[in-house]
Parts: sequence; C-alpha cells; structure tokens
Amino acid sequence: MAIHELTEMTWEEVRDLDHARTVVIIPVGAIEAHGPHLPLGTDMVIALAMARAGAKALGARGLDALILPALPYTAAGFAAGFSGTISVRGETVTALLLDLARELTRQRFRALAVANAHLDPAHLHSIAEAERAAREGGMLPLIHPDITKRPWATRLTEEFRSGACHAGRYESSILLAERSDLVREDIRKGLPPNPASIGNAIRSGATSFEEAEGKRAYFGWPADATSEEGRASVQALGAILADAVSQSLAGAGGA
Repeated sequence: MAIHELTEMTWEEVRDLDHARTVVIIPVGAIEAHGPHLPLGTDMVIALAMARAGAKALGARGLDALILPALPYTAAGFAAGFSGTISVRGETVTALLLDLARELTRQRFRALAVANAHLDPAHLHSIAEAERAAREGGMLPLIHPDITKRPWATRLTEEFRSGACHAGRYESSILLAERSDLVREDIRKGLPPNPASIGNAIRSGATSFEEAEGKRAYFGWPADATSEEGRASVQALGAILADAVSQSLAGAGGA
C-alpha cells in the first residue's frame, strides 16, 4: 500500500486516495531544550521518523497512510527555563487536534493517528482530552499510543523505561540515525551521565527540568548513543503506532 506526505501532493491526488482505507498521521512534538548537544527541534525529528516507520508498517497491513506536517507547538513547561523553548497552552493543542479530526471526518478518512515524541504531562493530557472529545463527538478514531504507559513503554529501551531519557541515549541515538548533522558530537561525547529519572521527579511533584536535576536539560547517558540503537528505536516506535491503529480499528469494527 502507499505512503503519502500531504504537503508534497496536489489536491487531485488527495481526492483520488481511497479515504476509507487511509490513516492520517500527524507527527507531534515540542520546540524545547534537549541538552547542549541536540537541537530544539529534536522532537520533530523523532515524531516524523515514527510517523514514517508507522506508515510503512500500516502499509504492510493493507492500509494507506497520509502524513501531515508536524505540529511543533505544545505545552512544554518543564523546559520553560531554557532559551528557545516555546510553550503554549495544552487547551490550544486539544482544540487543534479536534479541528483536524472534524475536518478529516468530513473528508471520510479512516482514522487520525498521533505520532507523539513529547512527554510533558500537560501535553499528554491535551492529547488524551482530544481523544475523549473526538470519541464523544462521533468523529473518526483519534488514536494516540501513550509510550509512557504499558504496553507500549515495555517495547522501548532500558534507558527510556528508567525515566532518565530526555536527550539521553534514547533520543540521541535516534538523532544520530535520522539527522546526525544536527548532533553536536564534540559536546555529546563528553557529557557525563545524568541518571536522575524525570519520571520519578514528576511523580514527586517536580514541575521543571531544574527541579528534576536536569540543569543542562538532559537526562540519561547521551555519550553512549549509537545510530544502531536509534534505528531500532525508530522501528519500535513505528510498530507501536501501527499496532495501536490496528487495535483501535479492530475494536471499532475492523480495519
């Protein structure tokens, strides 16, 4: 089956898609600090890689995929103390996702899947609210596998599961695999580990990277990153997205 990116298509090409068998994917992240070695747009690179890998996996299951431009603005309060971070209200993201769901429902697409690479609690809540409202409003399925939760989290790396994973080995590896030109290698290789778990800090009431012991906006082991691990993580993320879509569509009456 085919994989398409909306901005590269003409309107007639979109018209001629089999909308009833096409899953629309929106990559979502944040513009926020990712240590001294990764760019502010790290989430965008990861989300787009997840979307493309997920689209390929869906194609193997007989579904077409249409990838939207990435959404880069969302709640990013944990990184607000670092230059360049742009944080907007979670309600803004919820409203935008619902507007997209309404429009895609009107055009009779099969589902809207969120390839999400940003894990701020306020951001995750905004997506969950959009999922709920779309479901209650009778729109097309809005599907978001929350990779911070089971069963999805168990399929990612040990560092990711530890919670010490912002701009660490997990994310740095994906950037090395997808956009190595954006990684400040001379800095990355010299960074000491920061094993502080941002996940545990959040559960303890932390509201910023600084309070979570991330004074340089990174957690984990960035110096240990490899492109091989990054490629494996991208494939795992794509499979997670495709599995979440398949499960949701099966529950809604079939793919």
